[in-house]
Amino acid sequence: MLNRLFRQFTQSPSGLLWANTQAMCTAFKVDILNGLHAFGTSVIRAGTTKDSYKAALYLATATRGAGDTVYNSTGELAGTGNYTQTGIAVTNATVPTSTGTTAFWTPSASLSWAALTSSGSFDAMLLYNDTSATKLAVAVFTFGAQSVTAGTFTLTMPTNDATLALIRIA
Repeated sequence: MLNRLFRQFTQSPSGLLWANTQAMCTAFKVDILNGLHAFGTSVIRAGTTKDSYKAALYLATATRGAGDTVYNSTGELAGTGNYTQTGIAVTNATVPTSTGTTAFWTPSASLSWAALTSSGSFDAMLLYNDTSATKLAVAVFTFGAQSVTAGTFTLTMPTNDATLALIRIA
């Protein structure tokens, strides 16, 4: 029955298939990164400036992942050895853009913690929106486990393109 209805609605009276293709609009993906869409009635954007983001480091024993909704310090490196809990500011001079059907964004500078002494082995970074009242989580990024003693730890940002950008929506 569904197959017959599908054929009925996808064929023109002449029997030819229409050229429409179901897809999420690429501009919509960029608009999401620019914060232009609010699907809930409780969301109010009073400003027109971009949000500020932070990056926090997490111990290898933490359980950060896709289920994170907001920043929290559970499993974060301790605030010692030149590390401050809540992490560091992310340089956001890159404008979200798209190529083909992929929208993307990457911080405009690498993330670096100088004279860091970690409180244990760590292997993850949480990117979160520091402007939002609840510190909304954006994404968790993992890397090989690290332990640093009085050294500089740097996360080098990838090329900002549709293939390598830190955040890609395809």
